[in-house]
Order: sequence, then structure tokens, then C-alpha cells
Amino acid sequence: MKPAYWLIALLFSTPALAFHCPVDMKQIDDALATGPALSAEQLAEVKTLRAEGETLHKAGRHQESVDTLAKAKALLGIDKI
Repeated sequence: MKPAYWLIALLFSTPALAFHCPVDMKQIDDALATGPALSAEQLAEVKTLRAEGETLHKAGRHQESVDTLAKAKALLGIDKI
């Protein structure tokens, strides 16, 4: 009986993560548009993480996308919602 609960949880969590990625990407894009006070290296890392997060999202790897985008948000000082 318990394995069925995991399956149900997985079915409902994957779509939620799929919708979370675009929100994170927009937050990152908005923060980048303000010209954040980051070093050139940090800025390059944020942009790389943001691009990688979008690639993962498009590949359906939403948890990895959320995790990657969270790293970019942390560098930008964006609090988790």
C-alpha cells in the first residue's frame, strides 16, 4: 500500500516543480536586469546556472532545474519563496 502513496506523491510533485522553474528563471532575469553588485566571475556563474537550469527544465529534469536555479538565486541574494 505504501508504494502507491509514493507514486501518487510523485505524480503530483513533478508538475508543481515544472511550474516552479519558470518562476525562478523570471526572478533571476529580473534581478540581472537591475545590474546586481556582483563580481564578473559571480555574474558569469549566475548566467551559466540560469542557462543550465533552463536546459534542465526543458529536458523535464525539474528537480535538478530547481536546484540549479536555487544556486543562481543564492548568488543574487534572492530569498526562497
